[in-house]
Amino acid sequence: MPRWLPRAMLLAAWTVTAFGVAWWLLVQLQSLLVLLLISLFLALALEPAVNWLHRRHWPRGLATGAVMAAGFVLLGAFFTVLGSMLVGQVLAFVDELPAMTRAVLRWVNATFNTSFSPTNLLSEISSASGLIEQYASSLAGNVWGAGTTVLALLFNGLTIALFTFYLCADGPRFRRTICSVLPPRTQREVLRAWEIAIDKTGGYIYSRALLALVCTAAHYLVLVLLDIPFAFALALWVGVLSQFIPTVGTYIGGAVPVLVALLQGPWQAVWILVFITLYQQFENYLLQPRITAKTLDMHPAVAFGSVIAGAAILGAPGALLALPVGASLQTFLGLYIRRYKVEEHPLLDGSADSEDEEDAPSVEDGVGEDDAGDGSPASPRDVR
Repeated sequence: MPRWLPRAMLLAAWTVTAFGVAWWLLVQLQSLLVLLLISLFLALALEPAVNWLHRRHWPRGLATGAVMAAGFVLLGAFFTVLGSMLVGQVLAFVDELPAMTRAVLRWVNATFNTSFSPTNLLSEISSASGLIEQYASSLAGNVWGAGTTVLALLFNGLTIALFTFYLCADGPRFRRTICSVLPPRTQREVLRAWEIAIDKTGGYIYSRALLALVCTAAHYLVLVLLDIPFAFALALWVGVLSQFIPTVGTYIGGAVPVLVALLQGPWQAVWILVFITLYQQFENYLLQPRITAKTLDMHPAVAFGSVIAGAAILGAPGALLALPVGASLQTFLGLYIRRYKVEEHPLLDGSADSEDEEDAPSVEDGVGEDDAGDGSPASPRDVR
């Protein structure tokens, strides 16, 4: 037997054991790692506001607490308003259900020459309501399971809040600790990546919040003019969902006001649908490019694909983290990817804006070309 064989076998056994232990720890700590990832995202989102207060002589811990308290107040107000709207709309729908049923039956009988009876339909609805009540009572009987779920959600929320506070309040010390075990050149790259992540994540949150505020105000005015009930709650629903859920959030948020307006009349629903469509065009082509020009510049298809990929990897937390992570990665890679002058071709006509063509690096400017033709690549700053 060669002398190196026992040592190699022992090394292989230790390697397999180490990978097995690491995988076991990863599986066991998966929930904790997801909570830490969410906390890191929230800390990156809060840090621009905390830094702004800290530059105005606020203690960093107090600034972090103030920003988090403001976020909790806004989140609580959002769910409180939506909860009141939901309860009110459910009660209004229950009151209007018999009249709506009779109207639909009259239209069906007159159109299709049928003879459906309101009595039979109402009895079917009553039986379905009985099944729903039975299911609800069975759920209410499982008080222990519901209480356990609520306690788990409360514990996870407190854990995220605690980690977010410490990651944001002790951000400089945390980064200094990480950089202390890295060589100087790696330190610069890590800090650059961290700075990009803070700028993109904070810019994403604040730009979307500004867009949501404008969207809420515009829809509130229209809903009030059309005399739609729960105008503020519906406008807030449209503003938040259309901004923080890419692509499909617009349709999900706009469907609720249209359905609520149907209880008032078909013309109100039509006018709301027309306004939502026109406002989305105004936002997509005029408002959003100006607000998000320096924060999060991603194509809608890329953004939607990033959200789908994040949801497939981590579920709901992954969908939340996908856009800031994608924007940060896009900006960081843009510092090192070489770009060249695009050749003229019929397939390229009309596919790019003139501004992009003017801003594109050219060979004459020396960007993307080797300096003096010696084969040395351009520096990241030059490529940028």
